[in-house]
Amino acid sequence: MAPDARLPSCSVIVPTYRRPGQLAECLEALARLEYPRDRLEVIVVDDGGGEPLDDIVAAARDRLDVVLIRQENAGPSAARNIAVAQARGDLLVFTDDDCRPAPDWLQRLGSGHSAAPDVILGGHTVNALEANPYSSVSQLIIDAGYERHNSERQAAGFFTTNNLAVPAAGLRRLGGFDPRLRTSEDRDLCDRWVGQGAHMHYVPEALVLHYHHLTLTSFWGQHFRYGRGACLFHRLHREREQERIRLEPSFYLGLHAEAFRRYRHRHVIRIQGLLLVWHVANAAGYMWEAIVGVRPGRSEDRGGGRRWPAEVEGPKR
Repeated sequence: MAPDARLPSCSVIVPTYRRPGQLAECLEALARLEYPRDRLEVIVVDDGGGEPLDDIVAAARDRLDVVLIRQENAGPSAARNIAVAQARGDLLVFTDDDCRPAPDWLQRLGSGHSAAPDVILGGHTVNALEANPYSSVSQLIIDAGYERHNSERQAAGFFTTNNLAVPAAGLRRLGGFDPRLRTSEDRDLCDRWVGQGAHMHYVPEALVLHYHHLTLTSFWGQHFRYGRGACLFHRLHREREQERIRLEPSFYLGLHAEAFRRYRHRHVIRIQGLLLVWHVANAAGYMWEAIVGVRPGRSEDRGGGRRWPAEVEGPKR
């Protein structure tokens, strides 16, 4: 894909937490992006991991305009908001430290922004660890969500934050990410964006490889946390819209059917078993948050209701 003179200035934002090796590989992939260097900056935010990242970031500076920001551990939403505060790009592009974008990833998102400057764009993420059944099931769940919410490219409804591009001005008007959410922050952002009448476009050609190694223990923990985040997101949506998000049994049935189709000749029983583990972990996390979780609006709740961080207003120019 040839460079487009109309491509926007981009800030690629990467929150990281105790994964220095994966961060180095992510930065290596970003250094190979086919994008004009005078319109690209990378912002890495260390979310209180305490790892020695200076040499890793310094090694990437030969090929990237990259800065490192540190904060006390406050979660990925807060980390992204701090980066948004300093970002100079017109398009804010988010990925994670365990991801490796394809060389033309940013060109495709940037071209999409040039064509529709007021929409959120989301690409397609591919599990790079197909031999890992836990990683495969996690990606299967995301793929099913994308199929349900993004079947119409020009009327998408949900993107994950490891492959997401948001107009800087629009994100700042929206108030950034809700720092109360350590998971489901992407669902909440998309929900607020669409709720104000704005649009989202799916760009499946913008590819990211996801190297998220999981074990049974970490798989359970991840989806327990996702369940907690889903519960809090549902509360926040109900407060905003005065309506509940309805559960969709067809989504869960369709997920099991897709697992049979995709893994018919290999490990299908194990995959189906892990989907059952996912159901239990997700439901347990949801119930835990419903019973003992902090309610939005309580004084001890991080974020304090709708008080968005002032720093997401952006850099003073």
